[in-house]
Amino acid sequence: MEQDMIRRLRDRDEAGMADLLLHFGPLMRYIIAPILPNPQDREECLSEVTLRIWEKIDQFDPRRGSWNAWLTAITRNTALNHRRAAQAHCGAEVLSQDTPASFLTPEEALLQKERQEAVQAALERLHARDRVLFYRKYYYLQPTAQIAAELGMTERAVEGRLYRLKKQLRKMLGGENHG
Repeated sequence: MEQDMIRRLRDRDEAGMADLLLHFGPLMRYIIAPILPNPQDREECLSEVTLRIWEKIDQFDPRRGSWNAWLTAITRNTALNHRRAAQAHCGAEVLSQDTPASFLTPEEALLQKERQEAVQAALERLHARDRVLFYRKYYYLQPTAQIAAELGMTERAVEGRLYRLKKQLRKMLGGENHG
């Protein structure tokens, strides 16, 4: 089913788009919902996500990662961009035209990449249940109440677990042990 849908999308067959929305629409909506609380923004974002998938389907490479990971990344990033654009439009994020563009020097880019790899390695050492909890809160930006309800935990238990996870990650990364 998934391979057939991907093939149809690559062949520019609109039936592939219908399959995408039928089979993966609920997942995309689930990812978008905590990032964009306004239902109209959610639907606009979903349309934008499907358009991006249509345009970028040739960039999907199953050797580099799963379909779900690729789809999730596009959906999340599109929703975050949509939120930033909405905030900028409302004046919440106004940048001065005098501000120079901030480009990373090669050294800064290397340090940033090393930090990202260290965090990723630390996350991979966590128990799968803890890693899922961390990603839901800090990557997918899901509210604590939603996480608690879906995992059968209390909000307080989720917050406590996240606090201990952050403390554990700080220790793994050699950072300060308070927070």
